[in-house]
Amino acid sequence: MSDVLLALLVTVPLVIGIFPLLVGLRVDNAGWPIAMAGSLAVVGLAGSLASTIYTAGPESQRLVHELAGYPAPYGIELVGDGLSALVALLIGVVAVAVLVYDRSVDRTNAFYSGYLLLAGGLQGMALTGDLFNLFVFLEIVGLVTYALVAAGDGGEAAYGALKYLFLGTVGASLYLIGVGYALVATGSLNMLDLQARLAEVGYTDPLVQASFGFILVGFMLKIAIFPLHTWQPDAYTHAPDTVSAYISALVSTTAAYALIRIAFDVFTVDFFAANPLIADAVVLVASISIVVGSLLAATQTEVKRVFAYSSVAQFGMIVVAVGLNSRTALFGAVIHLVGHGLMKATLFMGAGIFSDAYGASTIRDYAGLAKRAPYTGGAIAVTGLALVGIPPSIGILGKWYIALGAVESGSWSVAIVIFISTLLTLTYVARIIETLYFNAPTEASHEETAASESVDHVAVGDEAVADGGLTTRVATERIVVVAVLAVSTVALFASVDLFTELLDPVFGRFFQ
Repeated sequence: MSDVLLALLVTVPLVIGIFPLLVGLRVDNAGWPIAMAGSLAVVGLAGSLASTIYTAGPESQRLVHELAGYPAPYGIELVGDGLSALVALLIGVVAVAVLVYDRSVDRTNAFYSGYLLLAGGLQGMALTGDLFNLFVFLEIVGLVTYALVAAGDGGEAAYGALKYLFLGTVGASLYLIGVGYALVATGSLNMLDLQARLAEVGYTDPLVQASFGFILVGFMLKIAIFPLHTWQPDAYTHAPDTVSAYISALVSTTAAYALIRIAFDVFTVDFFAANPLIADAVVLVASISIVVGSLLAATQTEVKRVFAYSSVAQFGMIVVAVGLNSRTALFGAVIHLVGHGLMKATLFMGAGIFSDAYGASTIRDYAGLAKRAPYTGGAIAVTGLALVGIPPSIGILGKWYIALGAVESGSWSVAIVIFISTLLTLTYVARIIETLYFNAPTEASHEETAASESVDHVAVGDEAVADGGLTTRVATERIVVVAVLAVSTVALFASVDLFTELLDPVFGRFFQ
């Protein structure tokens, strides 16, 4: 099997990311078409990678590309398996979806260069087989994300980006310190080589324990686990809606994937078995994050902050699966990782449509909007119920397997925490849906409706396509992409067999 797909997935978006700036020297508005071409190429390459791995025999479902032909452990490897292929495909799909949503917005060519650089950095994080190389891509992702958040209007976006810059740098530095301890203990940076050498050194060696501790805390900050989450609400809320959808779906998601990869492909299940206190500490901190994140989300009035704090809880569920050291729980965590990416992209884009069309940013502002914008309102309602875990949706699959893994491991408290979080999630999602469908619009909303009706009749006569008639303010492709993603969160309910086929060889290696 050809391993060149791995190199192309990383280099294509990074190289094409230069062209919006170069072509933009002579052609205005060149950024979006170039970014879309690059993102479509990434989707095609990621789909080809997933298909290659899915159709390969059990012994061949792992691709390795040695950069410049230098073999491990001295050379840098890119590694593709069922787990990394899923994340690579998610990155590509979300990148295309968000670009479709962004089509009607006038942005600089530099913005689209950053957009592609972020996609390339995320692909590098997903595919690298080297701990230091992961740090390099982590920094690319961080620096570009700070710039994209700062692209929002006003000082609040700059404040959110600065806060993210400071805390994100701390997280990356802690991760690098952990990598340094691993290098001192073993003399290697290659993930699979480290796996063997860490076993030789011993999992109870203080250097090995310190390495994992620093890496864990660094990633908890990047993922936004309570109490290391404080950068996230400001960054997600004040960034442009396109950026909020893009980074909420992918940045912390890819960081959580990287933590899973390091925990089970480098330190392995034997590390957790030898250090039960560390495993218990991970479960405890993640469980607190699940509950506190859900409580904070339930107390917010601004919709984007609701969704931001919700991520604190959702990623807590993924991290708790790491501490449980359970194959069943980890299977649920990966499903939840993919589902969360799709759900958050949908919710933030839906919130962006309501913000642009109606100036609605708080839950109260959503009163009666489902009647005026039935497709967007329906997409938010369906995706919100998937976030709760109402079947049939991908949301219930992830939570179910994580809770089942907790019960199998004897950690009933984790299952109870997930149940409590689900009830809290239901409270704020139900509040949004109730406001959308059953609350009467405020007086100001009535005045806006009257003002927009004349625009509706002049613009387009098809109210369904206009999603409420405001086609001069909301492009049809925005409504379509949000609706399609919302449907996908339901359609993926039937994806258990697909996830099993892709992940079984990987988990067989993790839990051998």
